[in-house]
Amino acid sequence: CMGQNYTFFFYAKCRKSSCRCLCSPGVCVCDLQEPSSKRVKPLSRVTSLASLIPPVKAAPLKRIGQTLQRSISFRSDCRPEIMAPRPWAKQIAPAITKRRDSKLWSETFDLGLGHMLSSTEIKRQEAIFELSQGEQDLIEDLKLAKKAYRDPMLKLSIMTEHELNQIFGTLDSLIPLHEDLLSRLREARKLDGSTDHVGHILVDWLPCLETYNSYCSNQVAAKALLDHKKQDHRVHDFLQRCLESPFSRKLDLWSFLDIPRSRLVKYPLLLREILKHTPNDHPDRQHLHHAMNMIQSIVADINSQTGESECRYYKERLLYVESGQRDLLIDSSRILSCHGELKNNRGAKLHVFLFQDVLVVTRAVTQNEQLCYQLHRQPIPVRDLEWEDLQDGEMRLGGSIRGAFSNSERTKNFFRVAFRSGGQLQTHCFQASDAFNKQQWLNCIRQAKEAVNPQTAAQCSDCSADTSAECPQMDPTDLTLTPVKT
Repeated sequence: CMGQNYTFFFYAKCRKSSCRCLCSPGVCVCDLQEPSSKRVKPLSRVTSLASLIPPVKAAPLKRIGQTLQRSISFRSDCRPEIMAPRPWAKQIAPAITKRRDSKLWSETFDLGLGHMLSSTEIKRQEAIFELSQGEQDLIEDLKLAKKAYRDPMLKLSIMTEHELNQIFGTLDSLIPLHEDLLSRLREARKLDGSTDHVGHILVDWLPCLETYNSYCSNQVAAKALLDHKKQDHRVHDFLQRCLESPFSRKLDLWSFLDIPRSRLVKYPLLLREILKHTPNDHPDRQHLHHAMNMIQSIVADINSQTGESECRYYKERLLYVESGQRDLLIDSSRILSCHGELKNNRGAKLHVFLFQDVLVVTRAVTQNEQLCYQLHRQPIPVRDLEWEDLQDGEMRLGGSIRGAFSNSERTKNFFRVAFRSGGQLQTHCFQASDAFNKQQWLNCIRQAKEAVNPQTAAQCSDCSADTSAECPQMDPTDLTLTPVKT
């Protein structure tokens, strides 16, 4: 329209509903334009202008002592945001995630044995094959963690060798350990794919699992250091690129580091499944019973030592504002029953620790670039602790205005703990993340109370927690642990 030689311009309604041109009275430039026969490439086919930029070498640009990171991103309102490709990696299409196929014994060895074996024996062979296949998968994952994560980060100086040794622990020593078991299981397999005896193999091999003591005990400190190092943009960027790569199977680094512990607690289930489908008169049954007792004892011992290591780790990171806050019950504690984040009735986030003999309420703080826990209140001896399950909506939030406008969600999942100090009754109200988390806390408090004083544990008549429920065993290496049973 502006190309026309008109003296005055004003809006005129166009006959085309999609046009709002600045035209002369009764004339629309849309009608004056000649139709074009050229094929126009739709905008949606151009994914990103950054894809037209050739790859360049990513050299760090340092100015005034700072490292500047340059990035280009383009957004469109009519389509989702597309991540610009990194300058050192040409990405044309999204990577296809590599997924591990699960195989069955009957599908792997198609030798016509199906009609010769009973259904029970087929299930037994499937269980033995699952044990063997799991070892192979574990070995592949351990080697992947070393080859795709540890070695590149060391070579690129993303982390120091000392930091990587702390995070990966004794991971290298676990690889030959499981390669040995896999080799023994494959040697015991006959040409037709079936296996007669595995019990004696497991009895001879299981004592090697004591190596897991040092690895599992180190996981709490390893997880804390890894989470801290993720704040470094180089570490975060490297781990993010690995997560987006096909080899990761959408698993982060910690998932690979936690696979050995997950494998350890799975051995009793695998042996129980083999034993379940082994006939009573089978010569392998006695060895399997012995192996079952051995693995249960080994797992219990490793779990106990891991719990003690976790307890020491958090006791070392407690900060005391006053010397009077120190308590001998904390120093003497060897078991951390449960810990995790809770909120008080004012919405403040607290980190609560339930040791075997004392409840400690803290606030998470950072000191010397390390996450620590500053005592918020005087420690509460478990023997003096009373608890109460509060019904949803029963808790009144702090502040009259805040309480008046609170919704039902903010008054859910509360419980109260109380104790007498100096003749006065002091209380704390905590809000869990959900009903299940609250029930775990109540179960753990009840069990700690029973362990200290079984006669008076049931005197809290107001507690509506289900005393028949068991507090499930959770991952002792998770830094945001929900309550656990010890």
